[in-house]
Amino acid sequence: MVARGLGWFSILLGVAQVLAPRVMSRAVGVKASPATMRMTGLRELTCGVGILAARDPRPFLWARVGGDALDLGTLATASSGLDAHRRRAMISAVNVACLSALDVYAANRSSAAAPADATRRAIRDYSARSGFPRQPSAMRGAALADFETPRDMRTPEALQSFTRETSPAADRRKRAGSVTSQD
Repeated sequence: MVARGLGWFSILLGVAQVLAPRVMSRAVGVKASPATMRMTGLRELTCGVGILAARDPRPFLWARVGGDALDLGTLATASSGLDAHRRRAMISAVNVACLSALDVYAANRSSAAAPADATRRAIRDYSARSGFPRQPSAMRGAALADFETPRDMRTPEALQSFTRETSPAADRRKRAGSVTSQD
């Protein structure tokens, strides 16, 4: 439940950062370029969609934790010298730290629950299977038993007299395995 809430929060924050990067920069108290703020928003959107849509949200929850570390670094280095900006940056840093604690909690909780899910699923052992329905000796020649050459692959009747050899020498060549040699 916590992970889903973090997913929706990431999506909403990401949309705000992508659509209004300058407003978000002023609100958090940093002088970040619009491109930087948009990239941060895309990261948040990716994490949010991943948390909500993936079967295993753990990688996206841990990505949020990593993103929080980046955000704290950005807030520490990119805040301007004005007191109003410092104050906003400090408030933003406290908010990010609280969200980071929540992210770590959700990521640890989902990581602890994962082994129980993995052992619940049955592991199938296919090492004794060959992929054939019967033994190869029983299947040998089975396809030829009812095989009929398709009509479009047969020798036309007008050319059949040229492809059939009926002489005793041709029979000897066929038995010897050389159809193309001449006597």
